[in-house]
Amino acid sequence: MSEIDTTKRSLEPEIMDDFDFRGEELRITLEDLEKVNSLLGGNQISIDGLKQLDLDRNSEISIVDVGCGNGAMLRKIADWGRKEKLKLKLTGVDANAYAIDIAQVLSKDYPELDFVTQNIFSSEFRSSKFDVVMCTLTLHHFKDSQIPEILHQFYDQSNIAVIINDLQRSALAYRLFKMFCAVFVKNEIARKDGLISILRGFKEHDINKYMNTIKVDTYSIQWKWAFRYLWIINK
Repeated sequence: MSEIDTTKRSLEPEIMDDFDFRGEELRITLEDLEKVNSLLGGNQISIDGLKQLDLDRNSEISIVDVGCGNGAMLRKIADWGRKEKLKLKLTGVDANAYAIDIAQVLSKDYPELDFVTQNIFSSEFRSSKFDVVMCTLTLHHFKDSQIPEILHQFYDQSNIAVIINDLQRSALAYRLFKMFCAVFVKNEIARKDGLISILRGFKEHDINKYMNTIKVDTYSIQWKWAFRYLWIINK
């Protein structure tokens, strides 16, 4: 068995990094990624993060999901919010307009959801404020040199907290995901990008390094199954 190098974050690009990726391939890939997150409990991790916040049940709470893809995470939050009788205003942001189109179609029964095609580095997005900024399986798409700036931006844009749910970089995670895909994932793009994503993921010392750079004191890092970090930055 060949050795898997996880000492540093991989710089290999993913197909999903292409904002012009579109059509049936995009729809199927996003569907497969949604299935993976559902089976491995990935989206529930972000819900667990929201449960740790002191959310005001008497006021509207605005939440943005950065890199929302087909909107699966926000639909899950909406379902949870309805159950908890929370007043949620949910926004999905993605730089891929074709992904946003898919999200809008799939979310037609969720009036509390809104989707916008925006680059997070645009002045339009930078000027937006939210109670909670969420980043689910998106931060690993960025280079180390970009991440401190992104975190500082998210922190400035949030009123309550920033919640990041992303992958642990691990050789064991890589091998187990390969086995998982052999049974549950037939889409080659989802398989390939999923494996690259793990190698672009994080170790705990990476996260602490970023936090030392932006000098924010109140944050927590929690390891979650399956090979995820739930990372909450409180205001």
